[in-house]
Amino acid sequence: MIDRVELTLKAGDGGNGIVSFRREKFVPRGGPDGGDGGDGADIVITASRSVRTLKELGRRRIYQADRGAHGQGSDKAGRRGKKLELKVPVGTQITMIGDDGEEEPLGDLTSEGRSVVAAGGGMGGWGNARFATSVHRVPRIAQRGQLGQERRVRLDLKLLADVGLVGLPNAGKSTLLAAMSAARPRVGAYPFTTLEPSLGVVDVGWQRFVVADIPGLIEGAHEGAGLGLDFLRHVERTRLLVHLIDGANPDPWADMLAINRELSEYGQGLQGRQQIVAINKIDIVEVAERRGELEALFGKGEIEPVFISAAGGEGVEGLVGELASRLKEMDEAEAVLNAAKAEAEQESPLPVVRPDGRPGSVTIQREDGAYHIVGERAVAFAEMMPLGVDEGRAELWRRFGRWGVTGALKRAGAKRGDRIVLGSVELEMEA
Repeated sequence: MIDRVELTLKAGDGGNGIVSFRREKFVPRGGPDGGDGGDGADIVITASRSVRTLKELGRRRIYQADRGAHGQGSDKAGRRGKKLELKVPVGTQITMIGDDGEEEPLGDLTSEGRSVVAAGGGMGGWGNARFATSVHRVPRIAQRGQLGQERRVRLDLKLLADVGLVGLPNAGKSTLLAAMSAARPRVGAYPFTTLEPSLGVVDVGWQRFVVADIPGLIEGAHEGAGLGLDFLRHVERTRLLVHLIDGANPDPWADMLAINRELSEYGQGLQGRQQIVAINKIDIVEVAERRGELEALFGKGEIEPVFISAAGGEGVEGLVGELASRLKEMDEAEAVLNAAKAEAEQESPLPVVRPDGRPGSVTIQREDGAYHIVGERAVAFAEMMPLGVDEGRAELWRRFGRWGVTGALKRAGAKRGDRIVLGSVELEMEA
């Protein structure tokens, strides 16, 4: 099972705007008619139950979306790039990895159809028709398309299950899963038979829940011993744990403490997760004979274990009933909390958010003797403009004056000739 991959995503660049003028018979001085470039395509990651692992995505390491088409004459805009959708299993977490290794969560796809834009496509550049005014009637400039985002992301699949079966290798977890559900995991009389988590669906009357067989943990799993971290990741989202213990082992109490220690060291809320302790292999004569001893041993820790035989089926039905009862209690408690939360939200009115629609909304930062303009739209506009020509620079400062960017620079102390930085663009103050 492939449950972790790292990918490089390159969204589509925007198409370039074009410089064009009407050239028709009897229209000797046609106006500008250069069309805009199309927007580049986004890369969207969507959760789908039709996908079970990340194996298919992992076959490639780089995914690139379509760029937008360039604009054309006669005010024809370029087509938008076609969105690239990557499908992942439900339960996939998406993390962005920066150049310095810093990680930032992008999304947690915990339900069917939920999606996140992992890399945004670039905006299409304006054609010269956009720059025509009553005063400036013959603009000879057009914008380049904005570059699409390039991101390195890590996808982590964490199984979504109601119940997780944990325990040392060869405790009988796979056999128990097969006895509880229609799942048919690989079973063998040796440690580490199971090398990837398996899921099974259990039906109890009208109630249904999902059980995950988590491969055997060993001491040091929280530090990555064996495949510990890979396995522990799948325990995070379970609501209830069945701690399966091999009753034939010399010291079952020590076995339980060892696994609980690993869960506690790993954290992520596992140390407080509800558990049902089940002692397996009661069908073996030696285990049946020491049942009283084991009850007394676990009783000292105020634990009442369930005795079962995963292979023979003894006690399995009772364990399933207990799981169903516990999960029902959790559902009822969660329903009460959600109702209280909804009522509180109704009583306290939600704040009204009035976004600032000004395209040039910016902040100014003084750094290294230069004035750095921070503002997504203003920076994008500057990076897309042809600032190597006088007309391009004049248009930039004309727009910045209308948007209030020039005023913000002057209030920050900027004067004509000072160095101004906008993203990858550096220029002198001209206004």
